[in-house]
Amino acid sequence: MKSYNGVPVPENGNAITFTGGKLVVPDNPIIPYIEGDGTGRDIWKATARVCDAAVEKSFGGKRRVAWFEVFAGEKAFRQFGEWLPQGTLDAIKEFHIAIKGPLTTPVGGGIRSLNVALRQLMNLYACWRPVKYIPGVPSPVRHPTNMDVVIFRENTEDVYAGIEWREGTDQARRAIEFVNTLLREDKANKQVRADSGIGIKPISVLGTKRLVRRGIQYALDHGLNRVTLVHKGNIMKFTEGAFRDWGYQLAREEFRDKIVTERESWIIGNKDSNPGLSVEENAAMVEPGLEMAPDAFKQQIFKEVKDCLDAIYSTHGNGKWKKMILVNDRIADSIFQQILTRADEYQVLCTPNLNGDYLSDACAAQIGGLGLAPGANIGDGYGVFEATHGTAPKYADKDVINPAALIRSAVLMFEFIGWPEAGEMIERALADTIAQHRVTYDLERLMKMEGISGVTKLGTAAFADAIIENMAAVKAGAV
Repeated sequence: MKSYNGVPVPENGNAITFTGGKLVVPDNPIIPYIEGDGTGRDIWKATARVCDAAVEKSFGGKRRVAWFEVFAGEKAFRQFGEWLPQGTLDAIKEFHIAIKGPLTTPVGGGIRSLNVALRQLMNLYACWRPVKYIPGVPSPVRHPTNMDVVIFRENTEDVYAGIEWREGTDQARRAIEFVNTLLREDKANKQVRADSGIGIKPISVLGTKRLVRRGIQYALDHGLNRVTLVHKGNIMKFTEGAFRDWGYQLAREEFRDKIVTERESWIIGNKDSNPGLSVEENAAMVEPGLEMAPDAFKQQIFKEVKDCLDAIYSTHGNGKWKKMILVNDRIADSIFQQILTRADEYQVLCTPNLNGDYLSDACAAQIGGLGLAPGANIGDGYGVFEATHGTAPKYADKDVINPAALIRSAVLMFEFIGWPEAGEMIERALADTIAQHRVTYDLERLMKMEGISGVTKLGTAAFADAIIENMAAVKAGAV
């Protein structure tokens, strides 16, 4: 039997494989886990027990997970002198799936973030963050039940690519000189200040299209009908603006018979409502103020309308487009206020890296915070599932922290490997436990602030016990 980091692979499990573009999962898959730093020790123990109980009850003992510990973070550094041993990466590659608690970011240089390093080294290009409200959790918004979105955040590019140079270094000086030379050649009326730090924000065709492809495919697989491209393309035209354009391009190229863009829906909808509408009249309805625009712009919009009708009216017209996935886009700052005021208008959000980071946490705030928010980093044939919060070291080993974020991340893991029954059982039992007001200290505090009576504060382990107890009722009522 193989070993990684000196730890033998479990003899009672078999490896997940990836064949023909699909994971092939045995009934006893070996799944590596990283315990995590700080509170990771507490929440991992709770999560493993909940997962084992859900698998046992969902499949009547016919399936089980063979957990295999691998190392990263403080525990790895103490044992091996490395924050992220090669053996850990090798094990995750071998077994395709892993789950992890929160990790400390090393101090004093080297790896900027272990989480980012894992994503980049494993090419886990999509951060998958469903954000759905659990009834009974206090929320800062009036209608938290409207929050039910799935965010696909590009994971390897943007400012997280880590291409930057400190102010005052020779590399920064040379980069500034190079950029300023290009700006002068472009006759741009601007220059980068000499005392600047420099960062590069790459966003590629490949990175964008594979991310948006996952978002649209997710919508198709789950019966959803809206996919929104989030960007700041009105300012960063050739990075985030390109993200929007390439996203639309991918949608049309690969999903033409299943999608309609928002703008196409206007054109087709106008034609459906008034079959005798001319191209020029339709264009004026799509582009308000068109009559005052330069002639060249008018001709561009006329052509857009005509090309759309010629290309897809026969397949999308007469209301057929209403049954397809609507692909639209929203400016990043606009979407932040819209997820507060009309979250129910959105389902799947595809974003560049930084926007997705902010947006995920802003959405999570509406459902009770990061303590309830699951996360996954996935690529082609690989997935690492993680709690999205920090290590909270002052609460470590005190049996008080809420394990729900990691538990719900395990729900995503079960969906990813094709065992959704176990994940659904966990979600139902978790919701029942919260509805009974049996919660950890963070939710107990919020519930008391809301004037909710009859709240029972549980420790981490007892909270897991309550979820497992509620699985019996879920099983009896069927998932």
